[in-house]
Amino acid sequence: MIGVSFLRRRLHPPRSLRGRLLAVSLLILSGLLLLIGVLQYILMRNFLYTSRAEAMHAQIRSVPREFYSGLAEGREGSIAPPFPGAAAAGPQDGPVPGSSGADAGGGNPVGAVSDNGSEASGQADGGGGPGVIWGEGRRPLLLDAHTMIALYRTDGTFTDLQAETADEASAPRMTDEEYNELLAHPVYRVTRDYKLLTAEDGTEHLAVFMILGRPYHPTGILQMTTDTASLHSVIMSQLLIYAALSAAALLGGSLLYLPALRRTLVPLSNMGRTAQVIDAGNLDVRFLASQGQTEIDQLSHSFNAMLERLETSFQSEREAKEQMRRFAADASHELRTPLTSIHGFLEVLLRGAAENKEQLYHALRSMHGESKRINKLVEDLLLLSRMDGAPQLHAKELRLDEVIGEMRPQLEMLAGDREFVFDISCGISGFYDPDKIKQVVLNLFQNAVQYTDPKTGKVTVSLQPIGSRAELTVQDNGIGIPAEHISHVFDRFYRSDPSRARRYGGSGLGLSISKSIIEAHGGEIGVTSAPGKGTVFRVILPCLQALAKNQ
Repeated sequence: MIGVSFLRRRLHPPRSLRGRLLAVSLLILSGLLLLIGVLQYILMRNFLYTSRAEAMHAQIRSVPREFYSGLAEGREGSIAPPFPGAAAAGPQDGPVPGSSGADAGGGNPVGAVSDNGSEASGQADGGGGPGVIWGEGRRPLLLDAHTMIALYRTDGTFTDLQAETADEASAPRMTDEEYNELLAHPVYRVTRDYKLLTAEDGTEHLAVFMILGRPYHPTGILQMTTDTASLHSVIMSQLLIYAALSAAALLGGSLLYLPALRRTLVPLSNMGRTAQVIDAGNLDVRFLASQGQTEIDQLSHSFNAMLERLETSFQSEREAKEQMRRFAADASHELRTPLTSIHGFLEVLLRGAAENKEQLYHALRSMHGESKRINKLVEDLLLLSRMDGAPQLHAKELRLDEVIGEMRPQLEMLAGDREFVFDISCGISGFYDPDKIKQVVLNLFQNAVQYTDPKTGKVTVSLQPIGSRAELTVQDNGIGIPAEHISHVFDRFYRSDPSRARRYGGSGLGLSISKSIIEAHGGEIGVTSAPGKGTVFRVILPCLQALAKNQ
């Protein structure tokens, strides 16, 4: 168990990405080299065996017919003695006819079998030359070293011809069934295939065959075999060279690949260092967007987009918390002012002012006004709460121009001595809640009146069609809104001029309520203003029909 645990711990994959990439790359490369080595062994073995078989085919065809014809026909003593003078030939006589110079100077002693089976020796200088088989009246038959010839006849007789030559090994033999199978499907003279045979001593031999006799009437099979040890030696030497080169390639590749891999992973390391310094306090930090690698750049872009969303979310959360804090403070302030006023009047009355009717009625009227203000504030807060949750509109199909037209007398009264322009296009219809639409128009109009001079002021209410939508505008020539306040005019309890709004009884919720109502109708509301030039509130509402006919 200890050994298994140690081995498992030693074989555990590296934890670093660089180490894993290197290990995986080397493993894949080793597998490919091993596969190439196996394929090389198979292809080289097949190539060498095929080449050797083709050479043996050519050699077996060169065996004289007189050498095997008698044995193939069942006659004894068919192996003839050497041609005259061969036995007496010596080194001074020169090379044997039909042999090479190397055979004459360094060949093995050669022999042949005569009619009575005796051996006739040739003369050579010694060494390791090819075996020589003699033919009657012919020059010696030269064979490659470790090449043996045998004859199989159709009656099942197997004659090892090479055993009577200089080679000490005996020719391997197949089973009679295998020889008969070759005889049953004869090919003229020579078969093109080879077989691998195992000799009695366990060595492997490459065998080729030549069918003897007339076509489709064979009398036997001439078999030529050679030991495959030399071929295996060539193959193994090539494989050893390949293995050495592969090991050198793996070592050199790892030494070259590791620095390249380190440089390749530099952008990823940079991203890791950048990610370590990012927290909730510095979400404005960004990853490098261009590092020269497409995948890393895409990852950096995705992380930067995520950081932007997180920063926006945190900013929105902070703004929401700040808005809630400001809302609670403003609501408390708005409620505290009338409550303090009511509390003060009650203290005055308790101190005896109630006996004075004039002071009593003055206090009661003041408390009544403050209570109305509190009631209005609470109603506005409840309305905003309902609009923020699930706004409930009692919408029905109606004429928008008629709804706003019904408010004209009330708007004229609120305008007072200010110039009032009422420009309404009739025929605009859609699904609206009439009470909520009137509340929006009233809030916008009151806001325009508050910030417009009572004598020289001008307020314009306009309703015009814009394609498939209706545009309602309330414009004034008042003091305007400073640029830094425009983005906050729809915030709750926000006043660009608190003293003026409080003087008119405003709580700072009118524009917030108007925005919630318009958005509940599927519309939009916006404001444009310039200090000293006036303000324009623009409301866009969907409509079913818009006919441009001025009222």
